Amino acid sequence: MSFSGRVALVTGASQGIGRTCALRLAQEGASVAAAARNQEKLDQLVAEISSAGGQAASFAVDVADEEQIKSAVKTAVAQFGKIDILVNNAGITRDQLVMRMKRSDWDAVVQTNLTAAYLCIQQVVPSMLKQRWGRIINVTSVFGQMGQAGQANYAASKAGLIGLTMAIAREVGSRNITCNAVAPGFIETAMTAVLSEEFKQNAVKQIPLGRVGTPEDVASAVAFLASDQASYITGHVLSVNGGMLMG
Repeated sequence: MSFSGRVALVTGASQGIGRTCALRLAQEGASVAAAARNQEKLDQLVAEISSAGGQAASFAVDVADEEQIKSAVKTAVAQFGKIDILVNNAGITRDQLVMRMKRSDWDAVVQTNLTAAYLCIQQVVPSMLKQRWGRIINVTSVFGQMGQAGQANYAASKAGLIGLTMAIAREVGSRNITCNAVAPGFIETAMTAVLSEEFKQNAVKQIPLGRVGTPEDVASAVAFLASDQASYITGHVLSVNGGMLMG
């Protein structure tokens, strides 16, 4: 699996799954445009990639802001010449039971998790169409497939990503651009670290493989879908959940 000569834009790259995806793609030879809100963490990531002999640049961007997305993509294309691979990973949670959920919490989650993905796709597709090659990978969630109490906003946004994935796959397939989704299950990240030990233990009981996943598990799936080995796969949702949800 080689991404030599390829340029990847990864959102939410400052930590967790996004950071690991950026490192993995860089390790396989891609130049990485790392986007997130935390400039300090992005700089650490770029330094790590550079010290290993890779190429990377950081772009401080809040994906909830359309103008920031446009500016970041424009700057990345100017710097690297193109964008071959887009990993829409940025995501947030604002958990609450639906009858208590504030409209602002609904809007924030949908804007960051779903609308931002559409905006990023819209900005990178011209570059991909021009070269007749592209890989778009949306990081959704098992809860976008099965729902989760207290996460109506998050589950809806992640389910929306699946529909977006399939629609884009149909739109751009004739130009040799694929669009797929990765649906992680319970992954050990900063987002899940705040959960109680009891919750984690109960979650593991529902996973046939008997363990929580790692960011590396997800990054391997993303790297595969971004590769030439997955050239005949599009509109697909690849579950990385240890068997938590099947079918």
